[in-house]
Amino acid sequence: MAFCPLDYRYGCQDFKQIWSEDGRHERQLEVERALVWAHQQMGRVTAEDYAVIERISVPDVVTKQRVSEIEAETRHDIMALTKAMAEAAGDAGWCVHLGATSNDIVDTAVGLQLRDSLVLLRKSLCDLISVCADVAERERDTVMLGRPHGQAAVPITFGLKTAVWLDELRRHLIRLDEASPRIAVGKFLGAVGTGAAQGEGARELQRLILEHLGLGVPLATTQVVGRDRYIEYVHWMANTATTCQKVLTEIRNLQRSEIAEAGEGFDVKKQVGSSTMAHKKNPITSENASGLARIVRSFIAPSHENAILWHERDLANSSAERFTLSHASALCEDVLAKTAKVLRGMWVDAERCLRNIEDQRGLVMAEKVMIELTSHGIGRDEAHEILRTASFTAQETEEHLMDICMRTPEITAVFSVEDLEAMFNPANHIGVSGELVDEAVALAREAIA
Repeated sequence: MAFCPLDYRYGCQDFKQIWSEDGRHERQLEVERALVWAHQQMGRVTAEDYAVIERISVPDVVTKQRVSEIEAETRHDIMALTKAMAEAAGDAGWCVHLGATSNDIVDTAVGLQLRDSLVLLRKSLCDLISVCADVAERERDTVMLGRPHGQAAVPITFGLKTAVWLDELRRHLIRLDEASPRIAVGKFLGAVGTGAAQGEGARELQRLILEHLGLGVPLATTQVVGRDRYIEYVHWMANTATTCQKVLTEIRNLQRSEIAEAGEGFDVKKQVGSSTMAHKKNPITSENASGLARIVRSFIAPSHENAILWHERDLANSSAERFTLSHASALCEDVLAKTAKVLRGMWVDAERCLRNIEDQRGLVMAEKVMIELTSHGIGRDEAHEILRTASFTAQETEEHLMDICMRTPEITAVFSVEDLEAMFNPANHIGVSGELVDEAVALAREAIA
């Protein structure tokens, strides 16, 4: 019976495999195998004995079922694993788990899960960046209202709006690449981090194991890898999921019926928006991913709590981390994938964008007229007062601001009708939006190349 929504509704199969019981078992066997390999490299285990360990340390031989049977007796998962391995290895079983403590295996296997998760997260993020760059480029010059405080303001372009998202996503990629070596690490210096059980070659043994597995080598640890690494990982996912939610929230707001400038794609042939309101086209993917982003952020608090351990460690982190790392990873990737899906299918109505500007009756171009007045010798404060008075008059009389300007002596003394018509063209007041879009797109594509 499926219980967790991740079992049947959310997350991709690749992530579920990594963090599944099977994925954990497979990676713990891989770590135990690497331990014996390193001992063999250092002359402590014969090539013949290692060959046996290499052959049996796979899930088809040391099965999860057999480990579970032994664990029912020992009530210790790693001891059950090593007993099952020794049982399968026969005479070569003497070197299984040699010099290790349980958490050498556990945390290093988690390091492998993190390593594999980081690869998939990076792939999904790069796909999202690519899609976002395409939208920014396509909508580079689509003029629309800016809306700070939710109020109509001077024009921007949809391309610039998207470029802001794009550059933020690129920063997340930079953070991911910087953080990955700190996150994907293991440890192999024993029960309290001294390496005493490994003898004089303890650090070399640890280095051989971890480099063989493709993991980073920490300097000093206790019985566990420092949880600041896991905190950084969860924070990165929360930060990235938040950016996705910000993007999706903006798209949802732009899809409001009274704005209708952009929105999530909708399959009009098959998709149903409401069981009773047949006309509805709800942004359900955006809403779905926004909800999942909240769950990703919720794992920040327990990740910090898991870092507070007694002395060289206790086990209070273990149960919590089975949720935080697995669920945050799978859900973050789901959020990334759904955000890319929304951007890929998003529509933008350029005509509606212009119509919404026109509905403001020129008020949003007051700044343009004010700036032009200052360039003709009128002080900035005086120019601001002229346009403030004209704007409030236009709002009271429900006239177009340009008509008020044409009756304002201080303005008509400086500008002709043609001048004012040019000033009230919103495309003439988007500043350097285009070059910002171009640079954001170029940097993003370079980052994912």
